[in-house]
Amino acid sequence: MAAILVVEDDALIREVAEMMIAEWGHSIFSAGDAAEALSHLNSPNVIDALFTDIYLKKEVHGGFKLAQEAVKIRPQLRVLYTTGQSLTDEMKGQFVEGARCLEKPYTERQLRVAVGHLVAP
Repeated sequence: MAAILVVEDDALIREVAEMMIAEWGHSIFSAGDAAEALSHLNSPNVIDALFTDIYLKKEVHGGFKLAQEAVKIRPQLRVLYTTGQSLTDEMKGQFVEGARCLEKPYTERQLRVAVGHLVAP
């Protein structure tokens, strides 16, 4: 199973996502903003994947900037974005290589499928 860093500024959404992902056997690291996420990424903890909201309250496209920094710190990190907003082509152009996006609101099944793709070898 994988260690996944979940970054979501809405505590309820974050907690529900973490609960579901943990139920599937994955380890969870939790962050409410990019600064907290970078703290985890700069730690010696094993983190295999990043699941981040694109729109973090402190920074409109903070999820994009976070993912770009995250793959500099951990080049093998896999990334899954999430957003409740419509994605433009310009926004899709900001995805780190190999990243996918899960639109909110998502179902447990949709999250499970997306996480499965995220952690697949």
